[in-house]
Amino acid sequence: MTHRSAASTTAISHPLPRTTHTVHNQAPPRHNLNEFQSFPVLHETVKTFGAEWATGHLTEVGDLVGSAQFQEDSRLANTHTPTLNTHDRWGNRIDEVEYHPGYHRIIGQAIAHGAHTSAWAEPRPGAHVARAAVFSLFAQVEPGHACPVSMTHAAVPALQHESALAGLWLPRLYSRGYDAELTAPTEKVGALLGMAMTEKQGGSDVRANTTRAVYVGSTGGVESYLLTGHKWFCSAPMSDGFLVLAHAERGGAEEGLSCFLVPRVLEDGTRNVFRIQRLKDKLGNKSNASSEIEFDGTVGHLTGEPGRGIQTIIEMVARTRLDCVLGSAAGMRQSVAEALWHVRHRAAFGRTLVDQPAMTSVVADLALESEAATITALRLAAAHESEADLSERAFRRLATAVSKYWICKRGPGHAYESLECLGGNGYTETFPLAMRYREQPVMAVWEGSGNVIALDVLRTMRREPESVEAFDAELARVWGENPLLDEHIAATRRLIGEVGQADADVAQAQARRLTEMMALALQASLLVRYSPPASASVFIESRLGDDRGYHYGVLPRGADTHAILTRH
Repeated sequence: MTHRSAASTTAISHPLPRTTHTVHNQAPPRHNLNEFQSFPVLHETVKTFGAEWATGHLTEVGDLVGSAQFQEDSRLANTHTPTLNTHDRWGNRIDEVEYHPGYHRIIGQAIAHGAHTSAWAEPRPGAHVARAAVFSLFAQVEPGHACPVSMTHAAVPALQHESALAGLWLPRLYSRGYDAELTAPTEKVGALLGMAMTEKQGGSDVRANTTRAVYVGSTGGVESYLLTGHKWFCSAPMSDGFLVLAHAERGGAEEGLSCFLVPRVLEDGTRNVFRIQRLKDKLGNKSNASSEIEFDGTVGHLTGEPGRGIQTIIEMVARTRLDCVLGSAAGMRQSVAEALWHVRHRAAFGRTLVDQPAMTSVVADLALESEAATITALRLAAAHESEADLSERAFRRLATAVSKYWICKRGPGHAYESLECLGGNGYTETFPLAMRYREQPVMAVWEGSGNVIALDVLRTMRREPESVEAFDAELARVWGENPLLDEHIAATRRLIGEVGQADADVAQAQARRLTEMMALALQASLLVRYSPPASASVFIESRLGDDRGYHYGVLPRGADTHAILTRH
């Protein structure tokens, strides 16, 4: 059909495009901003818990992780996921996992900035708080690489049980260099460690492990065994070494479940027997490879006393649980930051979304959850400082498990509600909250899922009553500050007493209720101490009050949402 203009009878035989695709009312890209300076809660809390000296370095990290390039590397690492190469082209078994270069750039930067072992390598007051903040900033944008970074940090106490082994490996772990190649440890600029404890028939019941370790001799004070068995979950299989549990045998005598460091490559450059059977196809945590592995005459070095493997590795488990809390809190920060960025830049029905009262309540509530998680996580990091006294150590043993249970379980729902703030954009993989929604559940599953953690809370309370006293002393600091919180603390104390006197089955049935009540009491008490009154009072009323709701955005009447959001 021929079209003619009003001014001419000349036939038009080519398209006349109209400007129908001009993009407007969309948020601009959220990059090239400082993720540390733009989050006053983290900035303030680092100072509160003794690491103000690290603010310059954290500002540098904040610029890095907020850059467009870092975010692009994160996208690439989670889009082009790891692949397993069991053999080379000539048929030789190599058991190598290939990652996108973006993943290597990210983890290399995290190591260079001390996200792994800086607190051990450069001890000073506040070192663990500073390291926790660095770790959180990196995990906020790309969470998968945080797995080997966390395990390397947490493995240090386990290696310290064996001086000869520690002398070889700790300098490698303390290095700020990253080398992805599988080569002799002596030739690398640094090293990372992983962990492989569970087996398919046992899961969390590691005493059911069937892996065997037979003693073969000692060199330079390092005692070596040959391991045979399988591990159902081994994260980051390209790490340089792994802490594993196996039943040890020496001279035909059983030594019991023991802890071993299994190198991927031996000191002379020989590759250890480390057969990667397959990579796990996971819901999230896509940039990080998790695998099933087999040992068959695999060299392992004993760390800790024979037969005391669980006791040797328990400190590693405690610190990786802390990093689960840090990782969940970092994910909440990403979720809030992305949601707020969107609602502050998009308008509907004549007003910016953030100024729509219904949306204001939702994002303010999400921000409160993030604030409580962040402050709790760094309070726990402060309790893990090297100079922590006996009371702090008792507090952290109970509070870490309590917080791991609650904060990590809150992560997925928080990510979902944040995703919904973006509408359809949030449900697409081109925006980061779809990745975050899939990522958050791993923090609740890893290092003990809900029941395991809740039962650990009961076990700690029973075996270490001083931990209950220390936890209660933390809550007592705010007694009298808020009537609702006082009521909740009193109810929590009563339940602690009832569970402590109940038989095992009754106590187990109440384990989740007790852990939840303790977690909320701790979070509320910390907000009373360290957050503005507006944040603390709204958190307490919306979580502990009789008029509390079930979903985000149900806040008490008169809540000062503007004051809450200025901190986010």
